[in-house]
Amino acid sequence: MKAFTLIRTRSLPDAAREAARPNTAIKAGGVDLVDRMKEGLDSPDRVVSIAGIPGLDRIEAGPPASIGALATLAAIASHGALKKSYPALSAAASEAATPQIRNMATLGGNLCQRPRCWYYRLDEFDCRKKGGKDCYALEGENRYHAIFETGEICVCVHPSATGVALLAYGATLHTVSPKGKRSIPIGGFFTGPNPDPTRENKLAAGELVESVTIPAPGSGARSAYRKLKEKESFDWPLVEACVALRLEAGKIRDPRVVLGHVAQVPWRSAEAEAALSGAAPSEEVFRRAAEVAVASAKPLSQNAFKVRLTKVALQRVLRDALA
Repeated sequence: MKAFTLIRTRSLPDAAREAARPNTAIKAGGVDLVDRMKEGLDSPDRVVSIAGIPGLDRIEAGPPASIGALATLAAIASHGALKKSYPALSAAASEAATPQIRNMATLGGNLCQRPRCWYYRLDEFDCRKKGGKDCYALEGENRYHAIFETGEICVCVHPSATGVALLAYGATLHTVSPKGKRSIPIGGFFTGPNPDPTRENKLAAGELVESVTIPAPGSGARSAYRKLKEKESFDWPLVEACVALRLEAGKIRDPRVVLGHVAQVPWRSAEAEAALSGAAPSEEVFRRAAEVAVASAKPLSQNAFKVRLTKVALQRVLRDALA
């Protein structure tokens, strides 16, 4: 890791102005940034720390809820009122990483973290995510890569568990930049590899996430989150599934179905939502929703198993939500 200048700021506008300067990185918990700096992926001259900015770690459960970007995953997972109103977010935060990391990692950092593709993370490969000409996963080791949009120029998967849950809830991100503040519906925050495979979100230079708001759940609201992984201890998900819906007069209303670790962005399935909308909960309805959710999947050479896992995860999370 090369030497750098650490800059501590006491307000987000100050941090945004500093972050807009060339070759500058932002540090909150620092979990992902420090890894990337150790691996030589990032070599900033300046690191702006926002960890000490007061108030950015607040959690107001509402509903509607407002969560500061510096709220840790551990704090989100253990917050009783959030767990009651937004159980899928609580579950996504509680199952991320290890207890030690959850006590350091922040909501903003989880949403903005970089992919874990080994070709991107290894110094030996100048992949498209790093500005190179090739995506080595297309024909290489791709067991953990995308099963949707595999004709894209990069097939890494987005690593944010909280992003999956927040997309299901229809959350909005609030940001600060040298140009002022703006609000971004989370569905428009994440971006795929076209036209720029080096980006995963639409933050501008110097733009920082300040907070996230989540709409109040409607009457009869239900939600749940599940992830499937190779081992019970700490591991990255193979697939994730999250649903948020309402149960009204015995019928499913306003379903939102989001899948994780299957595409370059948290993947919302309009097909599964259509299969669920207006239906009475049943195993047959869950099975049909799972089938149509993966109908457009085009797995790579080594990850066809993720199609089956995605169906299993979605059926299980629907049972959880509608138990």
